[in-house]
Amino acid sequence: MIQRIVRTDRRILTFPAVHPCEDISPGTLLSSLICLSQNVCNYQSNFFATQRRNAREAIRQIGILLIFFEEIRDHQLVLSDSLVLCFSELHLAFQKIQFLFEDCTREGARLWILMKSKFIATQFRVLIRAIATALDVLPLNRINVGREVKELVELVSKQARKAKFELDPEDEWASKQVLLILNYFEKGIEPEVSFIKRFLDYLDIRNWSDSAKEIKFLEEEIDSQFSDCDEREVPFLSSLLGLMSYCRGVIFETLDYRISDQIDVGCNMEILSCINPEDFRCPISLELMLDPVTVTTGQTYDRSSIEKWFKAGNTICPKTGEKLKNTGLVPNTAFRKVIQQFCSDNGISLSKSGSRSRDITRTIIPGSPAAEEATKFLSRFLARRLVFGSIEQKNKAAYEIRLLAKWNIFNRSCLIEAGAVLPIINLLSSSDKCMQENAIGALLKLSKHTTGKKVAVDSGGLKPIVAVLAKGLSFEAKQLAAATIFYLASVKGYRKLIGEIPEAIPALVELIKERPTCGKKNAVAAIFALLLYPGNHQKVLASGTVPLLIDILCSSDKDELIADSLAVVATLAENVDGAVEILQASALSVITRNLQSSASRAGKEYCVSILLCLCKHGVQVVEVLAKDPALMSELYSVVTEGTSRASSKARSLIKILLKFRETSSSGSIASAPCERPVHVCVQSIKLCVMHFVPVSIY
Repeated sequence: MIQRIVRTDRRILTFPAVHPCEDISPGTLLSSLICLSQNVCNYQSNFFATQRRNAREAIRQIGILLIFFEEIRDHQLVLSDSLVLCFSELHLAFQKIQFLFEDCTREGARLWILMKSKFIATQFRVLIRAIATALDVLPLNRINVGREVKELVELVSKQARKAKFELDPEDEWASKQVLLILNYFEKGIEPEVSFIKRFLDYLDIRNWSDSAKEIKFLEEEIDSQFSDCDEREVPFLSSLLGLMSYCRGVIFETLDYRISDQIDVGCNMEILSCINPEDFRCPISLELMLDPVTVTTGQTYDRSSIEKWFKAGNTICPKTGEKLKNTGLVPNTAFRKVIQQFCSDNGISLSKSGSRSRDITRTIIPGSPAAEEATKFLSRFLARRLVFGSIEQKNKAAYEIRLLAKWNIFNRSCLIEAGAVLPIINLLSSSDKCMQENAIGALLKLSKHTTGKKVAVDSGGLKPIVAVLAKGLSFEAKQLAAATIFYLASVKGYRKLIGEIPEAIPALVELIKERPTCGKKNAVAAIFALLLYPGNHQKVLASGTVPLLIDILCSSDKDELIADSLAVVATLAENVDGAVEILQASALSVITRNLQSSASRAGKEYCVSILLCLCKHGVQVVEVLAKDPALMSELYSVVTEGTSRASSKARSLIKILLKFRETSSSGSIASAPCERPVHVCVQSIKLCVMHFVPVSIY
């Protein structure tokens, strides 16, 4: 059999061709060679933005050889060993040529292929020479095909040896134009639009959609090189990306929404986020914190680092120098979510600790000086358009910002510095649905930046954002507003401000009622962030949040949405009013079922946390849980398989249940089963708290 390879993830300008296996039958080899030759020849109908001459000559030569292969097949000739050897080498060379053709005609890769023109011309020359070498062992005189066909094959052999396959002068001119433009940007000089259009016309990049495809390819190529730890060409790729982003934003006036799927709508959020990467580093190791914990002085460190500090005999806080009252460590779950969200937003893997600092840095600083200046020019242009442009120009500028701010932190900082936030806020009240969506989408991206949050709030953006959340012209605008509130609420002082807006929390609760999952998820995440300010708890409860969350736990099949809903319920369960609401919603059985069925470790941890809180508020809850035969095995499973935090909570709950059973069996508490439903004990919980009588369960 022919060894076939399908490489959808193949890096551009790499050719992972393979030799046919040694025991392949001659007939199979010939059939595969004919098919491969036909595939190459079919490229004559494709558009080559560059390498036109070299591609045309390669197709011509392989087309002649295809006639030769078909002649052998039609005459059913027996293939000798030397002929099989020749065909095997040709098969390998043709594979590589096909890969090269795929890259030269690849959508979105025109600029990159232009800038690699010299290398690609060399590849053409090498591969055609490989064909000539393979034909050297071809015993043409012993093959019974027509004389004209033999003459054509001999002609191909001679031409393949002598063919130059040099760099096309026009390609060389266009690539020099691009380098000159990048040099202008690097020096802080904004090139003339007519100058830039010359190379765009040469590559047939003539509209917004074409330039967007080029940008998408360059982004993917940069990510690919970082993933492969091969970053040598990243600065140059970044320069080209800055150039094409500038072209799309400044040169092409007409929007083309055919690729609007580039824009996410904030549906991939975890609980809580803020963007200040320097705060994510452990003060001891200066590495990104994977497991942040807080000591008694209120300082946060990575667990592994502070534990090493204590093992070395230190009893003071490394950052403040204060004497620690004890060495207890409190898991900072909210901050851990902050770090996880930041890494998710910026494509940073937490699995490779050695590259964490580098990964964060590359999202903050520009990829190259040319990219930096191009982005600054573009940001100032878009900010001006938001203020002085026509309705269509303002809409396009908001859309461009929405795309540009998605890419990295540096782009966001440039846009914020250029003054884009306030005019975007002014567009939120637009009566045009599309403009409102683009404005709130752009503001969402900018609110991921620490400075962006501050500018948005200082510019009076909270009320307009809440207005979109409550009365937005489309569902997408509403859920983007919820996501924006989620990010703004990552700042401690803003949670109170948002909660004081009367419509804010009720509007989030209304969004939970909507059918699409994205809206529910964004609203639940925003509510969780607001709950980090204790003054918002009663407002969340008063808005009827708990029954809606319990309904999600009963009906949803989305693991992430369920986990986020459990996180909110767990937060509400920490105080007595929240526990009362949860019990009144008959949620106890729902939580225990989710503990057994949850597919995520986070979901199980939240379930254990909720049950633990409810147990601490009422002995009747403990009594009901103690009667559940399946619960104890689930808790032991969490102890052995869960995180350190989940394991600790599960052990605490197990102790409570075991203590209750011991006390019950000894007669301290009536051993007869409690027949009352759980909600009957709600009033007793309230009375215990009101009279400061602790519910003794230990």
